Amino acid sequence: MPHADLKYSADLNIDPLALLKRIESIIQSQDATSGDCKGCAYPTALFHHTHLLIEVSMLPKVHRDADFVRQLRDALEIGVKAEINAPCAFSLALKFSDEGYVTNMHTPAPSGRMA
Repeated sequence: MPHADLKYSADLNIDPLALLKRIESIIQSQDATSGDCKGCAYPTALFHHTHLLIEVSMLPKVHRDADFVRQLRDALEIGVKAEINAPCAFSLALKFSDEGYVTNMHTPAPSGRMA
């Protein structure tokens, strides 16, 4: 399950939910096994220069090789930029988690206590 974070200057007029959905769609089009893409958006009122930083994290898998990385990176850049109607500094980081990362679903016990 990939994860995408948008970090951007608050003066940038974007629809963060639409961008997160676009990112998920692009990832799924490049890797049908990826599943849903969790996402968060972090606008900040304190910034220096108008910018957008996108960080996408994924688990490493055999088919996610150097060619996959280039193709996904390029598709994400083109797809996201198509949604932005204002000039800004643009950064995109595609990262792969290491063995210290865990991702799964948490379901609390009925009593509200952890099982």
